[in-house]
Amino acid sequence: MKIHNPFRTALVATLGVGLGVILITGAQTLSTVILYIGTALFLSLGLDPLVSFLESRGLPRWAAVLATIVGVLGIFVVIVLIVLPVVVQQVSQLVERITLLIIDGDETVQNFKDWMTETFPNLQVDAVFAYVENWMQEEDWARTVTEWSSSIGQGVLVVGGAVLAGLFGAFIVLVLTIYFTASTPSLKGAVYQLVPASKRERFIDIADQITDSVGHYVMGQVTLGVINGILSAIYLSIIGAPFTAVLAVIAFFFSLIPLVGTLTGSTLIVLACLLPGVGSPGTALAAAIWYLVYMQVEAYFIAPRIMSRAVAVPGAVVVIAALAGGALLGLLGALIAIPVAASILIIYRQVLIPRMNER
Repeated sequence: MKIHNPFRTALVATLGVGLGVILITGAQTLSTVILYIGTALFLSLGLDPLVSFLESRGLPRWAAVLATIVGVLGIFVVIVLIVLPVVVQQVSQLVERITLLIIDGDETVQNFKDWMTETFPNLQVDAVFAYVENWMQEEDWARTVTEWSSSIGQGVLVVGGAVLAGLFGAFIVLVLTIYFTASTPSLKGAVYQLVPASKRERFIDIADQITDSVGHYVMGQVTLGVINGILSAIYLSIIGAPFTAVLAVIAFFFSLIPLVGTLTGSTLIVLACLLPGVGSPGTALAAAIWYLVYMQVEAYFIAPRIMSRAVAVPGAVVVIAALAGGALLGLLGALIAIPVAASILIIYRQVLIPRMNER
């Protein structure tokens, strides 16, 4: 290609690169705002099936949205008022217990060694502890603990700032969720108008499938979390597990993560049941058996019925999507990644494959 004006070509190229840098920098600066908007859209799509259900019973759109928002907020407030004091108390007890374990290090190690000797008589406990001590000396754990202790004050300030930022973000997400839930039809209509009339009907059909699938997925995953949390609270209370309310909350939140969440939360709960002084091997074994049975029942009976109206996503895709979303956006990314994968599967099955078959 023959360049007639090198100066103008270089100027246009420089302006293009500068515009790209500005756009990337702006996206990074607005990443928090974009995250708020994405979370609110995700939650509004999750509430849309409930709003549609109330509309089908004769309520106008505004009344259905109001009833849904008030109902969800009411349930949340009641749960917080009932569960939060117990959770705070048990978290304080757990922190106090862990602090005592750290302070009384020698006594704790000896008690743990005695417990391992009684529980596993065929295990060479002294050899195991000698290996651990040699490894800790090689890693220079004393210096690491000293450095960690010196940064506790700064960590408290950072945690306090993070809590305040989290509360502010939760308020913004709540306001945006209410707005998006109330204006979902108008937002959809505005997006549909951007599509050419010849392809609009097909686009609307696929978009409705995607939004319905995301909504039913969100409602179904929350339902699974509630079931796991309630059953965990009941069973852990029966077997006398420590910190029952805290462990039930852990079971609920980890159940929101598909496929791997229940297993991870169950592992943490079983380990918590082994804490010296408050737990026991028998309690941990009972909890492990319960969660092994529950995961089978959830996978083969509960989840298929609750998720019947959501798009089925292969297990390998679920794991890859959850890992990728978690690496990008943490827990929220792991939650959003599955509906995004389901949406891509819908487009793949109904758009890409038919086009490839026509050629």
